[in-house]
Amino acid sequence: MGSLESGLPLKRDHHLQRSSSVRNTNSSNTNGFFLQRSRSRFAKVILLKKIDYLPLICAVVVFFFFVFLFQIFFLPGSVVEDGIKFEKAHVLMLSKNGEVKFENFSFLKELDFGEDINFEQTLKISGKFRKEDKNGSNVVRFGFRKPKLALVFANLWVDHHLILMATVATALLEIGYEIEVFSQENGPAHAIWKEIGVPLTVNTADQDVKCAVDWLNYDGILVNSLNAVEFFPCLMQEPFKNVPLVWTIHEQTLAARLSQYVSSGQSELVDIWRKYFNRATVIVFPNYILPIAYSACDPGNYFVIPGSPEESCIAGNQLVSMADNLRLRMEYGPDDFAVAIVGSRLSYRAMWLEHAFILKALHPLFTDFGSLSSHLKIIISAGDSTSNYSRIVETIALKLGYPKETVKHITVNGNNDPVISTADVVIYGSFLSENSFPDILLRAMCFGKPIIAPDLPATRKYVSDKVNGYLFPKDDTKVLTRIMFQMVSNGKLSLIAQNAASVGKLTAKNLMVSETVEGYALLLENILTLPSEVAVPLSAKSIPMKLKAEWRWQPFETITNAHSPSNTSTKYFLEIEKQLNHSNGENSEALDTSNDTLLYTIWEEQKYINMVNMRKRREDEELKDRTDQPRGTWDEIYRSVRKADRSLHERDEGELERTGQPLCIYEPYFGVGTWPFLHHTSLYRGLGLSRKSRRPGADDIDASSRLPLLNNVYYRDVLGEYGAFFAIANRIDRIHKNAWIGFQSWRATAQMKSLSKTAERSLLDAIEAQRHGDALYFWARIDMDPRNPLKQDFWSFCDAINSGNCRFVFSEALKQMYGIKHNLSSLPVMPSDEGTWSVMHSWVSPTKSFLEFVMFSRFNLSTYSNMPLHFRLCPLISNEQSFKSAECLWMHLMHNSTTITRKPGIVISVYRRYFSHITTLL
Repeated sequence: MGSLESGLPLKRDHHLQRSSSVRNTNSSNTNGFFLQRSRSRFAKVILLKKIDYLPLICAVVVFFFFVFLFQIFFLPGSVVEDGIKFEKAHVLMLSKNGEVKFENFSFLKELDFGEDINFEQTLKISGKFRKEDKNGSNVVRFGFRKPKLALVFANLWVDHHLILMATVATALLEIGYEIEVFSQENGPAHAIWKEIGVPLTVNTADQDVKCAVDWLNYDGILVNSLNAVEFFPCLMQEPFKNVPLVWTIHEQTLAARLSQYVSSGQSELVDIWRKYFNRATVIVFPNYILPIAYSACDPGNYFVIPGSPEESCIAGNQLVSMADNLRLRMEYGPDDFAVAIVGSRLSYRAMWLEHAFILKALHPLFTDFGSLSSHLKIIISAGDSTSNYSRIVETIALKLGYPKETVKHITVNGNNDPVISTADVVIYGSFLSENSFPDILLRAMCFGKPIIAPDLPATRKYVSDKVNGYLFPKDDTKVLTRIMFQMVSNGKLSLIAQNAASVGKLTAKNLMVSETVEGYALLLENILTLPSEVAVPLSAKSIPMKLKAEWRWQPFETITNAHSPSNTSTKYFLEIEKQLNHSNGENSEALDTSNDTLLYTIWEEQKYINMVNMRKRREDEELKDRTDQPRGTWDEIYRSVRKADRSLHERDEGELERTGQPLCIYEPYFGVGTWPFLHHTSLYRGLGLSRKSRRPGADDIDASSRLPLLNNVYYRDVLGEYGAFFAIANRIDRIHKNAWIGFQSWRATAQMKSLSKTAERSLLDAIEAQRHGDALYFWARIDMDPRNPLKQDFWSFCDAINSGNCRFVFSEALKQMYGIKHNLSSLPVMPSDEGTWSVMHSWVSPTKSFLEFVMFSRFNLSTYSNMPLHFRLCPLISNEQSFKSAECLWMHLMHNSTTITRKPGIVISVYRRYFSHITTLL
């Protein structure tokens, strides 16, 4: 019997069986042994070359080949989806001898051109605005005023934006809108808006002046063109950021720059423009190409309203006058007949096949030109400069039998005008089904060129065959050949082609006006939220036909030198880029010097610590040797403490001036957008409802720190300016030490209803002379309020601005306040025989009377907050915009009525009047 410790190798007998005891006790070792054994066998097989590598390599190659075939034929987005149809088309086009045949194009019915491109319907986006009833069918409406719109332009020079909006504005005025125009620069079109009957305001280049507009006065804002984006910094601030805004963009300038920003990694610039795009409620484009071009900034609010005078004859006339020079530049001979093949600005897979069909359809015409002195030139405008489509077109033309210089390809790059203006015939060579009429066809019609297009729904709607253009079925291009022979006579345009071009030019001048005008009216119908005092305008279908039959050309045709002398399309782009590059330069310099300053900063900190320790040791030594010194009298100590207190808490000049005045007027505000309407004199003091929106460097009061309830957004919006009243009244002695106190709304300044310098002096003289005693003075009157043009009485006006629920909610609040069990059918009498009531919280009263007013208001507000929820919220706030704008109108007007009399008088008498009335009811 051998020993395992002897080191002699044992011969393993493969026929022996292991005992059960060994198998049970060493199962884990056995598994490890067999694993090791299997690995060693695999290594031996590889190392000893017991298999042949060639079959293994072949198997791997076959496997990857089948994976490649599976990816091509079965995975989504493979080219074989169209490849089968293209192969069938290729087979049917070739004859038995390999030549291209032309007799049968019926297979085109089976081809789905551009199936990889999908357009959403025009009005589909408006469905998200129709989910809820914006104007409230259940809201009681009084119709005291019309819905008010603001039209914003970059300038008043004549362009397609101005012509479009003049047409739309005329129609909107007809169906019940009120419109005001704002512009950054003046121009020749100033008189046109006056002729239409629209007020116009021209702002200067000063940013503060641009922001000095109370946009809350408008139910909607229409911004036109990218150049007007300078108004956006104001419109993005509180309290204007919730006003509905429609931004119309027709330019492609920014789209090209956005592509450059993305490719160069300038994501900061893209983010800036994305914020601007996100501010707009809806961004309107005239076609479906621009939304794709601006996809980098898409916040989900894009909308297409087809139609614009941009493609019309204003630009066309200028280029037609240069047509001869352009033909020389395009290398056309004087007798050459040019055919331009244009198409969609989108690139898709079937584009080469469409161009091949059209070139084959034109080949008999080329053969017919062989016997004439003139030559046929075919220009295909498609693709961009980065593609190799020119080689594809050249190959197709050579295969079809065209000479080398007959067919040329020109890249689009956003400008087809030279190609269209120099062509004799324009063929739309895209079989893609689009939702709107192609703008390139519209431009060709404006140039007076005869057009030929496939018979598709978008073209069939506006092109009448053989009247203002020609149509051919996409599955029968033999019709295209017949059309070309009808349009060409002896190498020139035939008479019928010239007539069709003339009719087409007249048609194109006012094409899609109805769709544009009704589109804007329908869009406003869906996005505007109108208060209860505003009358609902008529529907878009009610616009008279004469106002949507043509653009308003006539007023602009009489203007000479109408176009802007300077190019401002990229002015704001360059300013943003310059600012960002400047900030990035400063950051890079800071990063370069950070390593150099790190060691210096550490050394400075250590030096400061050593200096502090040395000073502390010196003070300790002086305290040990210090003896008792005389303290002086109590008056000297008091004066020294007051002097030290003044040095620690320095007060600005405004606070020092207010100390000696009998009156301080507080201006509650919320948001940066209100800053231009606040005063800077010592008589006034700002009162910010939000800590974030306080003016830097100003001696304004932070209302939220004095009344933490205002940190809650809900209560801040509901209380509005009453939150400012409660904040001031809370420990009023700490901030207000004047005998009289006043408030003035920033909106009063915006509406030119604030105190003038003469009124301020007269008010201070009356207070100092005590002419009316414990009186209340106000200067914003209810009979002058723009929401009350009919000069209604108090309760009628209150009902009008509160959806007809003012009396009801007020009576419910009175029953809760005084525990009235029976029905309250009588309300406090609001005299209307003489004088008027105050609005907009612009008044002055003694400080003591103000505190009494706050006590009563808190009591009333507490009762209102304890009312059932359906009484508190919905009845009075007629729309979300009013709620967000801190326009809780019942608080705004009803609390005014509890303390503010119709004319200067005694405040206490007003309280007595109410309490006596309630006592009578009880």
